[in-house]
Amino acid sequence: YKMAKFVVAGRTNCPYCAKCEIVADYLAQSLPDFNVHKIVIHPENWQSWLQTICSANNWQHEHSPIIWRELVDRGGKGSLLGGFNEFMEYVQGYYGFISDMKTDLMIKIAKENFWNSIKEQQDGVSMKRNQIKPMSIWISGALNTACSILIPILISGEIFGGDQLINLNLLDNEGSMSLLNGLQMEVEDMACPLLHKVSVQNSLRKAFMDADIIIILDDIAPDENQPIEDSYKDIIDLYQDIGVRIDTFAKSGVRVIVAGDHILNLKIHNLLQGAISIDRNNIIALSTQLEGETKTLLAKKLNVNTQDVKSVIVWGNIGRTTYIDLHRARVHRYESAVWGPSDFSHSVTEVIGDSEWIETEFQEAVHSHRTTLQKIVKRPIGLSLANAIYKVLQYWYFDSPPGEILSLGVISKGEFNIPADVIFSMPVRFCGGKWVIQT
Repeated sequence: YKMAKFVVAGRTNCPYCAKCEIVADYLAQSLPDFNVHKIVIHPENWQSWLQTICSANNWQHEHSPIIWRELVDRGGKGSLLGGFNEFMEYVQGYYGFISDMKTDLMIKIAKENFWNSIKEQQDGVSMKRNQIKPMSIWISGALNTACSILIPILISGEIFGGDQLINLNLLDNEGSMSLLNGLQMEVEDMACPLLHKVSVQNSLRKAFMDADIIIILDDIAPDENQPIEDSYKDIIDLYQDIGVRIDTFAKSGVRVIVAGDHILNLKIHNLLQGAISIDRNNIIALSTQLEGETKTLLAKKLNVNTQDVKSVIVWGNIGRTTYIDLHRARVHRYESAVWGPSDFSHSVTEVIGDSEWIETEFQEAVHSHRTTLQKIVKRPIGLSLANAIYKVLQYWYFDSPPGEILSLGVISKGEFNIPADVIFSMPVRFCGGKWVIQT
């Protein structure tokens, strides 16, 4: 019998690696001949590290984690086992071990691993909060209702970790300084321990200085009393100016989310004209809010919870011409004659069974929903927008949950016969800090 040492290596924010580590630790404590060595790699360094280890051993492997065996009495020669699925199948077949760890717990542990690794990199073992460089977040359009809802989430530690200090910069171009100063006082009165500094301004002068994240809520609606060409010119000029400021002052790896109700694709197109040195893949338009509104309408029709509706896709020019695609949409926990396990689902189109309703009345209801809601509440709405931004940031930093897609306006590379370099809402997943179009 040969004693084997298992090596579990993965990204610090990978939930699957976190689960493999816990299973391996349990087996190492329970079995005298089971040894484990763990290697955690920062997400930014993962791909290069993986390519190096695979090249050195003549392996082929693309994802986190990677797991191999080293037979101790053979000089540590490595034998590739595979990834998460292969490891779980191995321990079940060889040791009779089955893990029932839930996905939410896996993601929580992955988040803890990620931030622990950040601390260990900077201080070997642990790090004082005041030693962490603050993350700089800019919100443009800070007098938008969604901003006030979003601020407590951004500085709570829920997205970026319980030790990450935040510099919050609130900008509203040509907005009231009196209102901005009042907003600053409100934020300071929260006495949030992770808020390092909050500042406000109402001009683009030195806007986006040292920004790590920029959230743009500025939403210029076309003026009905103005020729459409003139309205578009105002939008083009503003967003090209914003792009130049981002290019000049923001960090090179800045991540930018553009939200709003009007022609987001045009806004990003012109923003990219100014932000010439910023990675175009780091600038995205938010169609996730429309996707959420669609799921709500479907959930009410099907008498299920909103979270039971999955894989709704928003295509097109956000805030101008979009199409809600239900061909891949699924509904879970729907009461019918056919039932299955917890992950069983039905096709939404088959359950509804009315293609004419889907293509007419349903599409109209989705696109008029936000306007109807604003007339009912008689105030600007912001909860669904803030929640959509929170969801995108969470996935961007810690990956999409397994099997879940969301709609985002991103730059096309020719997928789905969409012309290259066009900003278009499409289905994506986040993996390793990057979005990947789901074809």
